[in-house]
Amino acid sequence: MAYDEGLAERLRGALAATSGVVEKEMFGGRAFMVRGHMAVGITGDELMVRVGPSGWEEALARSGVREMDFTGRSLKGFVYVAPGTVARDEDLAEWVGWAIRFVGTLPDR
Repeated sequence: MAYDEGLAERLRGALAATSGVVEKEMFGGRAFMVRGHMAVGITGDELMVRVGPSGWEEALARSGVREMDFTGRSLKGFVYVAPGTVARDEDLAEWVGWAIRFVGTLPDR
């Protein structure tokens, strides 16, 4: 599955100041790993964000957000964000920040 290369470029910019970022092909798209943990990614034209189990319901309450169900089962702690929801750089940065904060609570891999 192809992924939105424009969104990938925007993510690279949003993550430029973050250390330990590695890009990988994952979930049929592109994932951005921070310190060994998937933080954000792209599947098709949707942003994947790791918000963590405690932030999951709050994230799902937002417009343009749905459960990540790549395997047919919901993955608690991960959400898909619709393209229009991250059209502005400020909105993308907010989601990236959320993922970075959560991944920061996890031990290094």
